[in-house]
Amino acid sequence: MGKAAGKKKGKPAAGRSVPAKARTEVKNNPFEVKINKQKFNVLGKKTKHDVGLPGVSKSKALKKRKETLLQEYQRRGKSSLFTDKRFGEYDRKLTPEEKMMRRFALERQRNVEKQTVYNLNAEEELTHYGQSLAALERLTDTLESDSDTEERGALSAELTAAHFGGGGGLLRKKAPSEQKDEELEKPKTRKELIEELIAKSKLEKRERQTQKEKTLELTDKLDSDWKAIQTLLAHKTPRAERKTEAEKPKPDEYDKIVRELGFEMKAQPSERLKSEEELAKEEQERLQKLEAERLRRMHGGDDDKNLKKPKHVSADDLMDDFILDTDDRLMLSYKDGAANLPEDQDGDDEEEADGDEEQDGTDDGEPEGDDGSDAGGSEESDASDDYSDLESDLGSDDQGDETEVKTRESKPKSKEEIKADAEAAKSELPFTFTVPESCESFLSLLQGKSVEQQLVVLERVQKCNHPSLAEGNKAKLEKLFGFLLEYITDLAKKDSPDLQTIDKLVLPLYSLCQTFPEAAAACVRDALQEAARTLNDLLESRSRRVYPELYVAVHLKITGLLFPTSDFWHPVVTPAMLLMSQVLTRCPVSSLHDVVMGLFICCLFLEYVSLSRRFIPELINYLLGILHLAVPSKQPLGYAPIPPFKAHGKTDGLLLIGSQEDASTWVKGKLPLSELRHLGKGSDTETNHLKLTCVSVCLDLMLKCIKLYGPLPAFREIIQPVAVLLREHLPVMDYPQHLRDLQDEILKELEVHEKKTYTPLVFEKEMPVPMKMFTPKVTPVLDYGKRQGCNKVERERKRLIHKHKKEFKGAIREIRKDNQFLARVQLSEAESRDAERKRKVKELFNSLSTQEGEWKALKKRKMKGK
Repeated sequence: MGKAAGKKKGKPAAGRSVPAKARTEVKNNPFEVKINKQKFNVLGKKTKHDVGLPGVSKSKALKKRKETLLQEYQRRGKSSLFTDKRFGEYDRKLTPEEKMMRRFALERQRNVEKQTVYNLNAEEELTHYGQSLAALERLTDTLESDSDTEERGALSAELTAAHFGGGGGLLRKKAPSEQKDEELEKPKTRKELIEELIAKSKLEKRERQTQKEKTLELTDKLDSDWKAIQTLLAHKTPRAERKTEAEKPKPDEYDKIVRELGFEMKAQPSERLKSEEELAKEEQERLQKLEAERLRRMHGGDDDKNLKKPKHVSADDLMDDFILDTDDRLMLSYKDGAANLPEDQDGDDEEEADGDEEQDGTDDGEPEGDDGSDAGGSEESDASDDYSDLESDLGSDDQGDETEVKTRESKPKSKEEIKADAEAAKSELPFTFTVPESCESFLSLLQGKSVEQQLVVLERVQKCNHPSLAEGNKAKLEKLFGFLLEYITDLAKKDSPDLQTIDKLVLPLYSLCQTFPEAAAACVRDALQEAARTLNDLLESRSRRVYPELYVAVHLKITGLLFPTSDFWHPVVTPAMLLMSQVLTRCPVSSLHDVVMGLFICCLFLEYVSLSRRFIPELINYLLGILHLAVPSKQPLGYAPIPPFKAHGKTDGLLLIGSQEDASTWVKGKLPLSELRHLGKGSDTETNHLKLTCVSVCLDLMLKCIKLYGPLPAFREIIQPVAVLLREHLPVMDYPQHLRDLQDEILKELEVHEKKTYTPLVFEKEMPVPMKMFTPKVTPVLDYGKRQGCNKVERERKRLIHKHKKEFKGAIREIRKDNQFLARVQLSEAESRDAERKRKVKELFNSLSTQEGEWKALKKRKMKGK
């Protein structure tokens, strides 16, 4: 009983405010208080929620939900809100007068839009060919159709009443007077009424035609009278008056500029840029047309056509040179507007008709003639346009050939000239080629042709077989790159290699490489791998001739031209640089041939690293070794040659000059790469000149290396052996003046770089290690009781994460409680609806049972009455 009494006192009704006395009673009631225990008691820590009142909190939450969430639920689907949509009602910047004016304008605009929504001619004037339709309606042009009336839309009253008077003439409602008149007359049938209607319409039409004819007659009469009196009214003004009229004010500068603007050139649209596929297609068609023209001239097509077709016969010709045996003339007749001629003679007669239009003595049967027929002239003009095949100066030769062909064909040709043209066409290069499938067919295609012709053939092969023209052209052209590289290799392997031809053949090789980079890279890489394999075999066999042949150097040169050398790593250039490094470090120098080949590889190395400025230690070492071969005495040097060079060996003094006279007659030149196999076999003077050339090239390369690697931090240590050799051991006094100047320039460049000071490397200063302290380490503890050993930013981030998680959980809890509240409200509504439905059903059952009882009682009384 006490518990029930406590609940009755402690829990007030929902929706009422809890008075202070009741709240105190609730707090004092031990059954309404919840104590939140803590795991650890902290001295001096203030707690907010150590004691809770769940009943009071629940009642507050329920009251708040009834005031907010329940009201929204009950007002769902209802729009009882009033929105003030008056213009500028809440705009404080507008005055009341401005608001009223704007509202009035909007109202008028809204009404106008409603009125003119179906009116097409409200604002725009309809025109036809620049003339107003309203003006055209007022014109008095003749009407071609009899059905058109001058009074547009004006129908007679009887006709209108007959057709639109409530369903027709028989069905319309008549006036009382008309009904009385019709009662006296005999009623007409429908057929009679229709005939009468037709007769009236024809009568009206005839009257309109008569009126129109009268109007036209009056118009013609007025025109004739005007022409008669027009001459009397015309008079000329005197010259003096005309002069005064002609004297108009001169236009000012502005008027002149305005008139000039009307005559300025307007911008014309340029032609669309064609794609690579379209250009290749046009180039192929042009070459095919030129090839067809060449084949026609080669087979003497003009001669055959000249023999078949007769010449034009003039009307004044006496025809003394031949006699007509038969009369082949035909009667002229026409059928369907065309001449009626036999089928086999139509073509001849047409050709003769064309010949009549030409001059006497011309060849009308030649389809390619300049004046004979328009078709031939157009074909020749097409063939003569843009005849250049090459991007270089070789295209001028083709244009010259085309001009010569056009000049030859513009005149009548005899049999001898046609034969000469045929021979010349046979000697010309074909314009279309197929891609060779094997290396033998490729060599046969270029064999016996000059360098210019070979370039033309290669370019025409690429243009006629562009990858976009056919499906298999890409694979064929990829093979063409390998055939061309092999052909260049064969040229370099000859006893007297033609380096100029190889230099010109690099152009089509470069174009193929740009078109097919992957196939070109694979082909060149295979060639370099084969060269490296050969070099390793020679080094293992310890052959006397280890240095690679000239074709390997050509491959290395072509690699630097075709592929980028500034990349940090490249699938083709990197193996090439490794191969050159092996040549400079592993191949011993035993002859002048080796020296020349090594210097050429040094030149290639400098070309490779000119952009990337990559340090190549093999290059500096090799140049130092070459200069060491020119040092006469082998006393203590101050530097140590690195292999493949030795301080003492068989090659000592390989570059020493034996005669001062030969040194005085030396002239600076280039290294003869084309005569590598014959080096050292000439006279002593030639040998001495070659040695001086090698020393000159070595000094030039050393100067380039100094300028290239000067900014390096370790440049002084790198170049120190070279500086010792040049200052103390190289016999420059025996060399010509050019070599002395070159040495002085190198030493000056070294002095500039040697003056640079370097800051020594030192260790970074470290903070002193502090002594160990016995002060306890204090770690801040956050509100939620977790120790955090991180910095302040991380602690703040974790605190915000914890707070967000806490608020998220609280929001989920409140949403769950709201849903539960709504579920209880919906359940109560459903229960009330069910109770109401049960009550009504019970009432219906009661009424039905009452009726059933009364009916049975009535029936029983009737049965008793019987």
